[in-house]
Amino acid sequence: MLGVIVTALFISLATNILLKKFGLPTLIGYIFTGTTISYLFGLHSAVNNSQLKDVGEFGIVFLMFTIGLEFSIKHLKEMKYEVFIIGSLQILITIFFVFILAFYLFNLDRYSSVIIAMAVAMSSTAIILKTFNETGEINKQYGKNALGILIMQDIAVIPILIIIGVMSSPETNFESVVGEIIFGISILLISLLIIGKYLLEPFFMQIVKTHSDELFIGSILFLAIGASYGAHMLGFSYSLGAFIAGMLIAETNYKHQAEADLIPFRDLLLGVFFITVGMQIKFKMMFEYAHIIIFLFALVVIIKFSIIFFLTKINKENNRRTTLKTAFSLIQIGEFALVILELARANSLIQSSYGQVMIITIIFSMILTPFILKNLSLITDFFIHDESPELEAKPYNSLIKEHVVILGYGEFGQSVARKLKNDGEFYIIIENNIDRYELAMFNYEPVIYGNAANREILKKASIEKAKKIIVAIDNTKKLHLVCQRLQQVAHYDKVVVKVHSIKEKNVLVEMGIKYIIVENEETTKAVVQFIE
Repeated sequence: MLGVIVTALFISLATNILLKKFGLPTLIGYIFTGTTISYLFGLHSAVNNSQLKDVGEFGIVFLMFTIGLEFSIKHLKEMKYEVFIIGSLQILITIFFVFILAFYLFNLDRYSSVIIAMAVAMSSTAIILKTFNETGEINKQYGKNALGILIMQDIAVIPILIIIGVMSSPETNFESVVGEIIFGISILLISLLIIGKYLLEPFFMQIVKTHSDELFIGSILFLAIGASYGAHMLGFSYSLGAFIAGMLIAETNYKHQAEADLIPFRDLLLGVFFITVGMQIKFKMMFEYAHIIIFLFALVVIIKFSIIFFLTKINKENNRRTTLKTAFSLIQIGEFALVILELARANSLIQSSYGQVMIITIIFSMILTPFILKNLSLITDFFIHDESPELEAKPYNSLIKEHVVILGYGEFGQSVARKLKNDGEFYIIIENNIDRYELAMFNYEPVIYGNAANREILKKASIEKAKKIIVAIDNTKKLHLVCQRLQQVAHYDKVVVKVHSIKEKNVLVEMGIKYIIVENEETTKAVVQFIE
């Protein structure tokens, strides 16, 4: 097993370094890694291991958790049309049309037709939201449309699992199952809302006061995994519980640091998920049924594109460009379809050959999706020549530019903030000391709670668009870490650092920082001027 892990790490690293040179997404490298190691080590059967699948699924869990951090309950209310109207109609209409085609045109049995129809209705949460999150397109109108539909698809996991359970056990009482699910939903929502409203803020307050980074990260992992496990115990998907937990934490002051700390876990586990996807590719089956797979893929694209295009076009807020981008974003079949097919196969609801052809079709559509998402504008321009680009909503931090970022709200940081405020300059403060953060909040300062040495926290303050960055941190070790991080995300000509001694200055000069204020030097100058 250690040999498999080392080989997988090497292949994924080498492949993704090469892909990044061509601007291609890492998930293709992970899928390639999974296919390669499955043939090198004969691991095709390992992908059916439920524990391996659970580990991979937690990549999607953490993805949905971080999406929840960006969308509070208030935002979800604002998106109720995209989620509950467009999302529900997309699922129901897609299932209806695919079932008709499978049952009457392809002469599949009733159960196989229903299973395939439900699988095709799903789109890829992992690929779309990961890509849109990285590019910032999640805040654009077509990104919000896609997010709303994907949230509804995740909610639809519940009735889909009910349907599969009822089909696999004809003696199951449908009414009793529905009653259990409604009871479970009520328990889940009530529990999480009570925790979010009354317990989260004081819980985080106690964690942050320990000044321990590992305890903070541990608490975030506990909440994300705990909420997803609670949802699973009540019969729902892991990711639905994580999404709700993320929305609740979004109402607190600690959302930015929570997101920054969880991103490495999310991306690594998403990598594991895509490796398990790649392990399911069988070349013999792929070449034998290549013509059927291509035909099915084309048919799925046409059906899903048409349905999503017309549903989003109904909303007058969506112009043709937005509608096309939404439809092209969701034409693939998603990762949950693999779960549906596996459950159906395990319960003898679908023939093995049908399932294998569908799995390869799904993976093929997932591999093509990053290329489609990367070139959405070019694809849309091919269809639209006479319409100007839509005015799309931009994230708040994308509108911030030519501002000053103050890293640290100690005495020096407070003095700088007061001067900038008096001069009418716009600035943002980053502080992760809870006492100084609360002081900044008390003073109505524009402050973000988080560690300035974290790239994601710096991004929240639009660090790359700032005209000046003032580093007002007293801790020498942390100061060096922050400066090293700034070297990666900002030009050193913008950076001004305050240090205590010449020795500290010399270290920073070696790092390439030009503008350094030495506190002892300035004090000495003031004393000498006083004497003179």
